[in-house]
Amino acid sequence: MAFVSNFRRVISNGLTRTSLLSQVRDSSTLTTPRLFVSGLSRMTTDEKLKEAFSPFGQLLEANVITDRASGRSKGFGFVRYATIEDAERAQQGMNAKYLDGWVIFVDPAKPREPRPRPQPEPEASQTGFRVNKTVGWCGN
Repeated sequence: MAFVSNFRRVISNGLTRTSLLSQVRDSSTLTTPRLFVSGLSRMTTDEKLKEAFSPFGQLLEANVITDRASGRSKGFGFVRYATIEDAERAQQGMNAKYLDGWVIFVDPAKPREPRPRPQPEPEASQTGFRVNKTVGWCGN
């Protein structure tokens, strides 16, 4: 329904093809030159990711996210371009393509949400009770 009303508005305003294309381009889904790449093989490295995404523009960084304990890839990563236009070309060119034998998906990266700080566990007193600061004393 929204498409039809937008289409009628475009027709009634008598916009030219050029202005219609610029209107579509302005409504791009990308707001940042950073892309989230999912579906990566466990064998994909930063270098392979950079090599695959470099033909689409000036690539600033390519990172495969790894597990801290094992050092293995978690199956996703991020790439960052110099401009949003380069990122759009990369998204269109690499989405649902094969990389290292796996189909990868390229989406706009979302900003990282702040994590709440972990609350320290209250220590038990000598009597076996612990303090609950919102209610008062409670049993263990």
